[in-house]
Amino acid sequence: MGENKKIYIVDDDRNICEIISLYLEKEGFATVKISDGLTALNKIKEELPLLIILDLMLPGIDGMTLCKEVRKFTNVPIIMLTAKGDTFDKVLGLEIGADDYIVKPFDGKELVARVKAVLRRYEHEENDGDSVTYPDLSISLSEYKVKYKGENVDLTPKELELFYFLCTHPNKVFTRDQLLENVWGYEYMGDSRTVDVHIKRLREKIGDGPNWKLTTVWGVGYKFEVK
Repeated sequence: MGENKKIYIVDDDRNICEIISLYLEKEGFATVKISDGLTALNKIKEELPLLIILDLMLPGIDGMTLCKEVRKFTNVPIIMLTAKGDTFDKVLGLEIGADDYIVKPFDGKELVARVKAVLRRYEHEENDGDSVTYPDLSISLSEYKVKYKGENVDLTPKELELFYFLCTHPNKVFTRDQLLENVWGYEYMGDSRTVDVHIKRLREKIGDGPNWKLTTVWGVGYKFEVK
């Protein structure tokens, strides 16, 4: 099974395929247009794409079934395309392995933005994994679990995300604003004391390790120090 850097557009509507292809190629992506589910499945098995844009209603194998089949052998990103009025259970679609969905008719800029966002998430997961370990400490972001000295530690989601972020950037100092931006997101309008409160809670729940600890860099921010 090979791999390439093309985006597969799977839709039996040739006009939709052309429109999507134009938007994506304008952004520098190479595309392959496929009009039915069985051909798509064989092509994906033969050569893995960068991402799949998959219409729900397809001749032969429908989009949901194809998504399930693809997930048996690869976690390549999939964005489902659905028309207004399609009986598409969004939750079920995401549960069977779709990474995102977009409703037709769609805006070209939105489609491109969704594609780029899904690829960024996928690349991050591929490169960094979702777990990190140090002596006496393991953090799994996918399971939202932290173990310290072999015992599970009960953290809130944001405490865990903050701790994970710092642990994956050892010895790098982050300001409170940088931590707000990276952990809470651009849209978060809280003040920097939120970070202080979360750091305080983390210190209460997790002690120092044999060669690591959460350190305050006075006048700057915080870092996960590893010696």
